[in-house]
Amino acid sequence: MLMRTDPFRELDRFAQQVFGGPGTWSKPATMPMDAYRAGDEFVACFDLPGITPDAIELDVERNVLTVKAERRPAPGGDDVQMQVSERPLGVFSRQLFLGDTLDTDRIAADYEAGVLTLRIPIAEKAKPRRIKITGTTDRKEIQA
Repeated sequence: MLMRTDPFRELDRFAQQVFGGPGTWSKPATMPMDAYRAGDEFVACFDLPGITPDAIELDVERNVLTVKAERRPAPGGDDVQMQVSERPLGVFSRQLFLGDTLDTDRIAADYEAGVLTLRIPIAEKAKPRRIKITGTTDRKEIQA
C-alpha cells in the first residue's frame, strides 16, 4: 500500500524533533501520522492541532500524495505580551508514496478535532477476484 523510498526523510524527521525550529515553505517540518488498512481502504491520519482547514493543502501527483499545512501565530496587537510560547509555528509537510493498488482519484479527506483523516480506496484491479473458466465438456478423440 504505502511505499517508503526515502531513508533520509526519516533521518530529517528525527533531526527536526531533536533540534526543533519552525518549518518554512522551503524546508517544512514534519507532522506525525498513523497509516493502516481498514477493509477495502487505506487510511492515513495526520496530527494537525491548531491549524484551520483552509491552511491545509492536499495534492496528488502521479502516486505521490503531499500534505502541507501552516500554523500561523495567534493574532495580536501592540498590547499583547507573550508569556509562554511552546506551540510550534510554521509550515508542516509530509509526502506519501502510494502504490498502484490504491485509487488516487477517489481520495476522501476529513478534518476533525485537529486530525486530518484521508481515506484512499483500494483499486478494483487490486482486489481479489474469481476468474470464470470457459470451455466445453465434450471430449474429442484424437485420430492417429
